[in-house]
Amino acid sequence: MSALICGSIAFDTVMLFPGRFRDHILADKIHMLNVSFLAHEMRRNFGGCAGNIAYNLKLLGGEGYIMATAGHDFAPYRKWLHECGLDLRYVREVPSAFTAQAYITTDDDNNQITAFHPGAMNHSHENVVPNGAGITVGIVAPDGRDGMIQHAAQFAAAGIPFIFDPGQGLPMFGGAELGEFARQASWITVNDYEGELLQDRIGKKLEEIARHVRALIVTRGGEGSTIHADGRTFDIPVAKPAALNDPTGCGDAYRAGLLYGLMRGYDWPTTGRIASLMGAIKIESHGTQNHHVTAADFRSRFKQTFGAALP
Repeated sequence: MSALICGSIAFDTVMLFPGRFRDHILADKIHMLNVSFLAHEMRRNFGGCAGNIAYNLKLLGGEGYIMATAGHDFAPYRKWLHECGLDLRYVREVPSAFTAQAYITTDDDNNQITAFHPGAMNHSHENVVPNGAGITVGIVAPDGRDGMIQHAAQFAAAGIPFIFDPGQGLPMFGGAELGEFARQASWITVNDYEGELLQDRIGKKLEEIARHVRALIVTRGGEGSTIHADGRTFDIPVAKPAALNDPTGCGDAYRAGLLYGLMRGYDWPTTGRIASLMGAIKIESHGTQNHHVTAADFRSRFKQTFGAALP
């Protein structure tokens, strides 16, 4: 079984601010905000939702194809993905654009302020979901607006079940468009903030939206996650990490766990716990693709964390 992972490829420049944003932003001056944060550490990482999800799925032993657009500066990232054993046949390079760039500043409370340049991501609609290529499941993660709309429609037309993961791209869509995504998707995953925004724009409670898909998953960071599926609610406990180093990319690691569980046919309590543990493993390392785990080590840690062996 193979997954098609539609989403962004990006370079992440991550800066660490040794303080708290709240101590430097005056509530009564928010209308004329002009702040500067001195970041004592900076790292440039390989990122983007598609790259991150594919990397984590590979760690778990799952096979996935990245479908994304990259720019003329893609060479070092391409080399890294090849070294990781990832198949790039559906990655389109756009010579006239930069690869998408994210500039992320994180404070001591793990709050983040991000500036994002989409670059080649604006060409995502030029990629087409392949039909009959052995792809059994997909995901539409944050990407160019037109690309997300077209890829969801193409998955649906091809009869390929897919996860709709609007992420930070959710504000680009109105209620009618989000409703159409929900009708096309097999599964929806959001964090708690995105869930509030989703139900506000569609005009339906999450429980009602969940009745129209196979499952709706809501992540809540350190409070775990909730999966609404088959008329039931599954509360997934958080997997305790050994260290809290960098939250960037934890959501993508979680989504890779969802894909892996779906591809293996696991039940929702097991799939949710796999996803939770992948998020914990990621947060222990700086960067979105700098953590490593073998399949054997993952199984061992799963049993240690949840008290039951992974099937």
